[in-house]
Order: sequence, then C-alpha cells, then structure tokens
Amino acid sequence: MTVSDTTDAMTHPQDAAASTPRDARKRFARRALFARASPLVVIVGVLLIWELGVRIFNVPAYLLPAPSAIARRIVVDYKLVAINTWVTLGEVLAGYGLAIVVSIPLAAILSQFRVVENAIYPTLVASQTIPKVAIAPILVVWFGFGLLPKILIAFLICFFPIVVDTMTGFRSVPREVIWLARSMGASQWKTFIKIRIPAALPNIFAGLKVASTLAVVGAVVGEFIGADRGLGYQLIVANGLMDVQLSFAVLVALSLLGIVLYAAIDLLERLALPWHVSHRMADGAKPAEASR
Repeated sequence: MTVSDTTDAMTHPQDAAASTPRDARKRFARRALFARASPLVVIVGVLLIWELGVRIFNVPAYLLPAPSAIARRIVVDYKLVAINTWVTLGEVLAGYGLAIVVSIPLAAILSQFRVVENAIYPTLVASQTIPKVAIAPILVVWFGFGLLPKILIAFLICFFPIVVDTMTGFRSVPREVIWLARSMGASQWKTFIKIRIPAALPNIFAGLKVASTLAVVGAVVGEFIGADRGLGYQLIVANGLMDVQLSFAVLVALSLLGIVLYAAIDLLERLALPWHVSHRMADGAKPAEASR
C-alpha cells in the first residue's frame, strides 16, 4: 500500500472499509481461477511443445505421432475406442467396487481386534509381494477368458492400499477421545460409528484415490494376459500391427478413464469432507476470512 492509499484510507475510512471486502473477493476469485486453470495451461503447453517438436525435427509418425494426428485418429476410430473403453470401464468399476466392499470392513476388523490383525495382516503383506502380472495367467487358467479374471486382478491391485490407509485412519483417533466417550457411557459400537469412522474418512478417501488409478492398471494387465476386447486388448493388437497412432489413442482413453475415476472420488471427498484441512488449504482463504 502506498502513502497516498494510506492517506486516503485515513481520510475516508468508510470508503476503505467498503472496498476491502470487494478487493478480497477479487483476490479470491483470481486465486481460484489460477488454481483451476494452471493444470490446463500445463497440459496445453506440453501438447504444443510435443506438436512443434515433431514438426520441427520431422519425427516419423511410426515413432512418435503428433498430438493432432492422435486426435484425428481418435475421431476416425471413435466407435472402436468407445466400445473397448466401455468394456474396460466395466472391469475397472467392478474390481474397484469389490475392493471397497471387502477392504474397508476388513480394515475395521483388523483395527479393532489385535489378535485378528496379528493372525491375518502378515499374510496380507506377504501376498502383496507377489507380482500381479505373475498371478494373472493362473487366474485366466482357473476362470477362463471372461470378465472375472480382469475383475479379480483389479481387485487384488486395489485391495491393499485401501486396507492400509483405512487401518491408519481408524487408529488415528487419540486415546483420550476414546476414553472420554467410554466414560460418558458410549458403547464400543457407538464409539466406532460416531468417532472412529468420521476420523478415518480422510485416510479412507486417500486410499480410494490411490486405488482408483491402480484399478485401471489391473484391468489392463488382465486384458494383456487373455482377452478378446477392451483397451488393453486393443493396445496389444495396435502394437502388433505397428499402428502407433492407434496405440496412442488407446493410451489417451486409458488416461482419461483413470482421470475421470480419480476426479469422481475427489469430488465425493470434497462433498463429504468440506471441513478437512486439505480442501481448505487447496481452495485458499475465503473472501470473508481474507477481509478480516
């Protein structure tokens, strides 16, 4: 603030007070716009550099096609990409949903009963040391080339991150809070519902967001091993035909699939936990707070 601004504020305090909330709202709007536009600016910048680099250095299309060529290929083969995307989406959602249904209750049991945790948790950790790519052929032999092996592989990849983060969340409640609730007559079940679950929600959503990207990987791994449709299968076919443009088109579809699923979980987290510090810090100071 300059000397003239300070003098004006001292001589006209009512005008200064009236302009402060308006200025705070403008600053907040600029910060919010920058936060939402910056990822788009980065993506556009990368695509422009990619496009210019391919054109300037005359990179052959069979090595690295330009983004414009990939976009044209997506438009030309949109039906092929859309059909296979729909198949992979079903596998991802089924495996991801199964992981949520199994992992969260299991984490609740393990966090509440130390004996059960000591008996089961080491086995869970040991099972995660086995590469899922090595398990996929066995699942195909057991269950055939249908949807079930892909769903199970997506489930196995998503399972462990959700369990670990959820257990951490359930145990994040200070003991003093639990003792206070029990001293006031709350049962163990009521304490779990009213205190442990709300406290664990940030960790649960953190595990869900990590698993949302891994679910796509699991479905594609299953399609690599044995499938006759899906984005993973189409990627294998495109690579076999040396159709690099189609390969990149499939990769774009896979990336968008993971981004949409992650964004959906992030939106659900924002709606369920608007009070959490991560969202308050990401959104910046509210105009009312900035004007104080």
